[in-house]
Amino acid sequence: MNLDKYNLEELLLTAIKSEVESNKYYLNVAKKTDNGLLQDKLEFLAKEEEKHRLYIEDVYRNHFPEKEIKLPKETPVPLPKIEIDEDSPVSKLIKNAMEAEKAAHDFYEALSGYFETNSKIHNTLLYFSDMELGHYKILKMEKESMERFEEADVYWPMMHAGP
Repeated sequence: MNLDKYNLEELLLTAIKSEVESNKYYLNVAKKTDNGLLQDKLEFLAKEEEKHRLYIEDVYRNHFPEKEIKLPKETPVPLPKIEIDEDSPVSKLIKNAMEAEKAAHDFYEALSGYFETNSKIHNTLLYFSDMELGHYKILKMEKESMERFEEADVYWPMMHAGP
């Protein structure tokens, strides 16, 4: 991902906004599913995004101490928007989150280049990049499982009925 046309402030505000939106998204999808294990994983991911937000806010405050954090309505950096469509199956919502996690991986990897190589911030952003890829993999496994469940539910609607 090429971020050359953006300044550091725009990039940090984009990162914060992305983490806020991802946190909300995961919590909303968790409410939409009855699968307790999936809910736990989604709530875990929401907490991870919250931790990322707090760290990026600290970086922002250290680089722009005179400025208040004001998230833009729209960010200049083209990252995928993830919105909840109440009619979408959970597998589709997870697929949308996967795309966002992949973009977040690329974004943090590129953002790390704005900081001195091997500095704490540089290394932390690379770590976030790796974590986002890990989130992608968690979601991929859940999506595949959910698709199998949804397929079975479509073709055998009484599959979950008792004897």
